[in-house]
Amino acid sequence: MSQFGVSQIVSQTRSAFQSGVTRPLSWRKAQLEAMIRMIEENQDEFSAALKTDLGRGVEEAWMYDLGFAIAEVKLMLKNLKKWTSARKVPTPLVSKPGSSRRIPEPLGTVLVIAPWNYPVQLLLVPAAGAIAAGNAVVMKPSEVSSATSAVLAKFVPQYLDKQAIAVVEGGVQETTELLAEKFEHIFYTGNGTVGRIVMRAAAENLTPVTLELGGKSPTIVDASANIDIAAKRITWAKYVNAGQTCVAPDYVLVHKSVADKLVKAIGESVNDFYGADPHASKDYARVVSPRHFTRLKAMIGSGTVAVGGQTEESERYIAPTVLVNVDKSSPVMQEEIFGPILPIIEIDSIDEALSFVNGRQHPLALYVFAEDSKVSEKVVANTTSGGVTVNGTIFHMTGPFLPFGGVGESGMGAYHGQAGVDVFQHLKPVLKRSTKLDAPLAYPPYTARKFSILKKFL
Repeated sequence: MSQFGVSQIVSQTRSAFQSGVTRPLSWRKAQLEAMIRMIEENQDEFSAALKTDLGRGVEEAWMYDLGFAIAEVKLMLKNLKKWTSARKVPTPLVSKPGSSRRIPEPLGTVLVIAPWNYPVQLLLVPAAGAIAAGNAVVMKPSEVSSATSAVLAKFVPQYLDKQAIAVVEGGVQETTELLAEKFEHIFYTGNGTVGRIVMRAAAENLTPVTLELGGKSPTIVDASANIDIAAKRITWAKYVNAGQTCVAPDYVLVHKSVADKLVKAIGESVNDFYGADPHASKDYARVVSPRHFTRLKAMIGSGTVAVGGQTEESERYIAPTVLVNVDKSSPVMQEEIFGPILPIIEIDSIDEALSFVNGRQHPLALYVFAEDSKVSEKVVANTTSGGVTVNGTIFHMTGPFLPFGGVGESGMGAYHGQAGVDVFQHLKPVLKRSTKLDAPLAYPPYTARKFSILKKFL
């Protein structure tokens, strides 16, 4: 952490915001450009840290953390003026003559708390949105991904405005101290347990929050699905980053007529992606910590291993694993897995799948594979989730015009693209009226005639 304490850091960023330095578009543009340079000029050091923390290869480090962040920030730069300019809206007849606008203005000093699974993009993308909106920002990287946290703490002050943008490293104590401070917005990505702590702390200061949480994201595979394609797309999404992805398929509900075929195809896809021994693959990541390794290893006993199942504690390695004959009340079906274990449950019908999904908390993501469009439309229409990809996985969160966020237990609020800037802006409504005409209808005394006319306008 900085040589200054948490209170001093927050006070410093607040003073910077109050000075007005963050408001000009020129400042915002300069900070976003500097953020891109920071990543590009130091990508080797960032990649090495991600390798240390998560066992990621250079390619995964770039695609899912570094490159993803750069693409989002570039989009903000391209649209900065448009997304932060006044927005003209219609004016009702009762308010005429006049004009109406919504003027975006920054909130103040905001706090961004990031998780460990994608520790660069999940910190920098929301922080970039806050900067684009004209705010001062305090960033809190996860102490679990400590190597990446250290790199961020090293480079952010070198590239960005040290007075208005700060990084606070540390664990529970530092996060608790931050949450005791007054912010104008708190953006938290992580699990529901800590999300509740964040929300309780924010309530003390009536601070609005965005909570990007998780949950058990289901995948439904209909009898009409293209099984080979479904298997590849499920395998990729499940085992990237060793399953440590908030929108990874958490479990699969597959029609019993194609269940065996799907399990076999997933096994073949694992072999295609990672070879006969994923342990030796440069493209397969590791579990983040011994604690998570122990938790995940215990889950393997929740069913019969159909694919994988091998573990190596010293390297925090758990093979891409598929479980069948899974008891629906077993641990692997009761909590978010957040690891490379995929339970597969057979169903007799889509209605059974819908009943199963709707009997649980709303997930962050839902995936459905069906060549029969009536089936996929039925699933979309009869479930609630943060987002959906039909005949695919994860890609709904990559589009800048599809805001990403959860619902219910999986979160509140959304970001990415314009939504990632708007979440940190107050769209202030402004009505400007003319003085050339001042109809007396609205003023007392109210006569029957006045009232009858007013009723036609309101």
